[in-house]
Amino acid sequence: MGTGNDTTRRAFLKKAAVSTLGFSIVPRYVLGGPGFVPPSEKVNVAIIGTGGMGMRNAQALLNEPEARIAAVCDVAERTDLTAYWYRCHAGRLPTKALIEKHYAETVPGYRCPDYEDFRVMLEKEKNIDAILCATPDHSHACVVITAMRMGKHVYCEKPLAHNIWECRQIAKVAQETGVATQLGNHGHSGSGIRMICEWVWDGAIGPVREVHGWSQSRHWRKDPGRPSETPAVPAGFNWDMWLGPREFRPYHPSYAPYIWRDWWAFGTGSLGNLAVHNLDGAVWALNLEHPASVEAVTTGGVDSEVAAFGGIYTFQFKPRGDMPAVKVTWYDGGLRPPIPEGLDSDDPRQRLGEGGDGLLLVGDKGLITCPSNSGTPRLLPLDLHKSYKRPAPTLPRVKGHHADWLSACKGGPAASSNFAYGARLTELVLLGNVALRAGKKILWDAAAMRAVNAPEADAFIKEECRKGWEIG
Repeated sequence: MGTGNDTTRRAFLKKAAVSTLGFSIVPRYVLGGPGFVPPSEKVNVAIIGTGGMGMRNAQALLNEPEARIAAVCDVAERTDLTAYWYRCHAGRLPTKALIEKHYAETVPGYRCPDYEDFRVMLEKEKNIDAILCATPDHSHACVVITAMRMGKHVYCEKPLAHNIWECRQIAKVAQETGVATQLGNHGHSGSGIRMICEWVWDGAIGPVREVHGWSQSRHWRKDPGRPSETPAVPAGFNWDMWLGPREFRPYHPSYAPYIWRDWWAFGTGSLGNLAVHNLDGAVWALNLEHPASVEAVTTGGVDSEVAAFGGIYTFQFKPRGDMPAVKVTWYDGGLRPPIPEGLDSDDPRQRLGEGGDGLLLVGDKGLITCPSNSGTPRLLPLDLHKSYKRPAPTLPRVKGHHADWLSACKGGPAASSNFAYGARLTELVLLGNVALRAGKKILWDAAAMRAVNAPEADAFIKEECRKGWEIG
């Protein structure tokens, strides 16, 4: 177990408890209390899943003065991600070494405990206040619900869950336990998304009736169906535990590491991976929750095992308050929305999004567009960009996505992408995959959690879990 602040922590808590004898009222955020960390203490965070995003999150937390990484857990000792986007060696032992090297400068002799099974870690490491989940999508629900029920604060990488039913369960447990939560859509803590909301609410482009989001995503698994080869499981890799709630299948490098995103059993395709980022600004600004209908088409057909290479997903929303009905369209696999009439696509000042990603809100009076992750928005056409007087900020700005969550762990306001919002955003996005796999336009009954015209969609709304991994 880690050393350093534990003695100080106990002394502080004892002193705080004695101090209450002399005061009739002491604010909860001063003392901490059940589930809250006193302001003078660091939040002890355990990282579950130390692949590419787990390593990235560890590096971010090491730069947060309010956090201390107390333990790490991963089913793989080492993971070679040099051929993929992360360009690094990750896994349990490299992440442990990174953490110990960092803390050695200030906490001599610090040791970061490492585990293969997150359940064992949570039972043994009593000093853990919070966990950060960066496992593959199919394990998110089991990890975060287990942690929340043990009173741990939770940060979870996106998408929050693997299916609609899991989203509902996670939101329910988060509300019941009252722990501090945050979805890993880091753009939600930026100034760009707040500017989008403020401009829309100020009427900058008038009523919004269309939204387009897109990503030029890359796929690694091109062939349909499961692989037939059964190579040996790499040393130091617990394949059965990696499968978690999914039914057993032989190991193959086409599943892990990294490529798991392309498999329906483990990932959620480009839609689940990137729409949670790129549609976030529209969901917040337009108060989007449950669509009335969802329709999806793909460029290469629908395989029962491998996620679609590219597709167009259309979500129809009814009026909300004083906002009109709106159609939201998502494009991936290199597909993009048409360029609105009147824009010069050869003029970089009139570009949509940035590179291969973006968001476009179409209002009666103009357009708002931004890069991926709800980055800095721009108004179009250029005349509107020049003439519009930006309103004063009305939404609170935060110091950073992890900092926002850590503040909530210590009794501050709820993080802006807490699980009440994160579950809503993820559910909306994952309904696109439900429509795609059902093979038809679905009419969505949110209260009943069912596609009223497509009973075949039930299998994609809630999936079966292996014995011992149930979360209900």
